[in-house]
Amino acid sequence: MAERFDLVVRDGTVVTPSGPAAVDIGIRSGKIAALGNLGGAAAAATLDATGLHVLPGVIDTQVHFREPGMEHKEDIAHGSKAAVMGGVTAFFEMPNTSPLTLGKADLEDKLARSAGRAWCDHAYFVGGSEDNVADLAELERLPGCAGVKVFMGSSTGSLLADKDELLARILANGRRRVAVHAEDEDRLKERQHIAKEAGHPRAHPVWRDEEAALRATKRIVNLATTAGRPVHVLHITSAEELEFLEQHKDVATVETTLNHLTMAAPECYERLGSKAQMNPPVREERHRDALWRAIADGTIDVIGSDHAPHTLEEKQRPYPSSPSGMPGVQTVLPLLLDHMSKGRLSLARLVDLTSDGPHRIYGIAGKGRIAMGWDADLALVDLKAEREITDDWIASKCGWTPFAGTRVTGWPIATVVRGHLVMKDDEVLGLPVGEPVRFWSTL
Repeated sequence: MAERFDLVVRDGTVVTPSGPAAVDIGIRSGKIAALGNLGGAAAAATLDATGLHVLPGVIDTQVHFREPGMEHKEDIAHGSKAAVMGGVTAFFEMPNTSPLTLGKADLEDKLARSAGRAWCDHAYFVGGSEDNVADLAELERLPGCAGVKVFMGSSTGSLLADKDELLARILANGRRRVAVHAEDEDRLKERQHIAKEAGHPRAHPVWRDEEAALRATKRIVNLATTAGRPVHVLHITSAEELEFLEQHKDVATVETTLNHLTMAAPECYERLGSKAQMNPPVREERHRDALWRAIADGTIDVIGSDHAPHTLEEKQRPYPSSPSGMPGVQTVLPLLLDHMSKGRLSLARLVDLTSDGPHRIYGIAGKGRIAMGWDADLALVDLKAEREITDDWIASKCGWTPFAGTRVTGWPIATVVRGHLVMKDDEVLGLPVGEPVRFWSTL
């Protein structure tokens, strides 16, 4: 009797760990159960991938979905819908919500809010702070916890951890890799007058200069080395940081964002104003060039969106009272595919940065590659499709993107989350199916 599957993805070019292959994918109970010629197999449903490449679903390990407390600009339902529209099958969400995610009850509240509302799989960071430092080793092992996130700058209240003594205590309490926003708070305070006097976002990378980033990155890497604790340095922006980090890959993994790989100062601030404002800032072309070199040489391990939406009304406040951050979870894959079409990276490197890299860095169980027994998380893409990114396409609650009007080559055509077809041809299908991501350290 022929094998029977819940879903068969037929006739696509499948990007496997061994490279692209013309194979079908048989999916059963949310897992990849067969790879090969499945022309004779029975299936409850089939998905025609003719002319498409089938990639592992994108794992976006840095998003801000603003819930609870700031649902007027984003929430889990809209943010995760935007994710699957862009080929993202799992997200890790940050702790700077209201209330902050500092304890077990806060984490469980986010997981409860996600049940039946998140369109893809998910995990939530707890913030490392003076208030919970003694509990971090226990908190990081809770189901659905992505790990500990530390803000060395650009945060408020108890979530700010800018002193070396507190950072050392945080690093001493636990074992999992700690995610870090590295900007030096003292230097930011010293130089804030630059932003106030300029009154325009073009001053953002002058105020929050590369020295502020480099100081904090050096501090956290040195503290992590002393503690014997791995760290993941988020949204790296500068050539100077990369030069330092490439010498410390034994302790630090590295993330950058599509914003920093795609935009450059001062042009983006003149064209977009505060829509291009984020922390750490988009910098000049020499830094962007250094980021692309670090993509090529392997210094950068992963790409996150740093999806951090605000309403247009909020963004229109006079700088520097305008908030930092922009939406991005939906545009990661289209922009990366376009960069690939221009020869800036290979398809294998794209998959490593968006799927296998997150799996390695965070110890994700069963996600990040198309292989037997792994979760059937897939992004079907048309490498030749020419599209324009528009505000109307954006599913985030904020309803805008800094990349509106950008024409790209390469587009997500369908998204499959654990065997469920959740997006096809720019339409979200069915009901939200997201479940908590599992980690080897918490099983």
